[in-house]
Amino acid sequence: MKLKYAAVRTAVTAAALITTAGCGTEAAEGTAEAVDGTDAIMAALGRATDRTEQVGSAEVRMTTSMGTGTPVTMDGTYSWGDGFAFDVLMDTAAAQMQQMQDDPKMRMLFVDGAYYYDVDPQASGPLEGKEWMKIDGSAVFGRQGAQALSGSGGGSPSASMKGLKYADNVEDLGSETVNGKTATHYRAVVDRKGMGKYKEAYGNEDNLFGSLTGGATSITMDVWVGAEDLPVRMIQEIGTMKVTMDFEKFGATAEVKAPPAAQTGDLTEAIKEAGAAR
Repeated sequence: MKLKYAAVRTAVTAAALITTAGCGTEAAEGTAEAVDGTDAIMAALGRATDRTEQVGSAEVRMTTSMGTGTPVTMDGTYSWGDGFAFDVLMDTAAAQMQQMQDDPKMRMLFVDGAYYYDVDPQASGPLEGKEWMKIDGSAVFGRQGAQALSGSGGGSPSASMKGLKYADNVEDLGSETVNGKTATHYRAVVDRKGMGKYKEAYGNEDNLFGSLTGGATSITMDVWVGAEDLPVRMIQEIGTMKVTMDFEKFGATAEVKAPPAAQTGDLTEAIKEAGAAR
């Protein structure tokens, strides 16, 4: 029972930390409605999308809030040049993961569609003597949702930028200074129709992520684009979840690799069982 509770808590953390959402890159049919300067805004966001995709990776600082409790902070690298992956350190106490890790910071990986947590080896159960805990994305987003995300890099900053073309409305909120850089602040709202196939991941209350966020009927995204046509900051609101991502540096990050299988305990089925019984 104690392990199952920890597994559920871990799945909650995994869902909250998926971060930025990639929206309807294939299935959506909506386009930006006419508002003042829409063409110029979409052109600027198009350039930023292309540049973001080109650089392929970034060092980031991120904060995720579920609307209750202490926001979870993370620092590390994101990669989307050859499949979406990340390697970050997160605050153990804020994520309520002290049962799994004594250190104040916990390392977390996402690679090949699965989450990996650097945990303290347990005395019994699936994590007995293991240094890593694995949870497949299907346990969080459901099978269809996980397939939608993995199929086109959903969750990566690049996929999020691409999704802006399906926004119902876009705004240019002017020039602002963010992290010491001058940037133009844009806001866009993607409704459920514009989410396309990703509504299975973000808008379905039957999966664990949707049950936590209330099921997203729209995604609001604020992005600050700097002088080099690269994002300086992104903020996304998905249901009750709010994710803020600051970009420290682009490109030249190390490859993210899954931990050795012999050192990994898989809790995917335990998470699915716990989710089905909720």
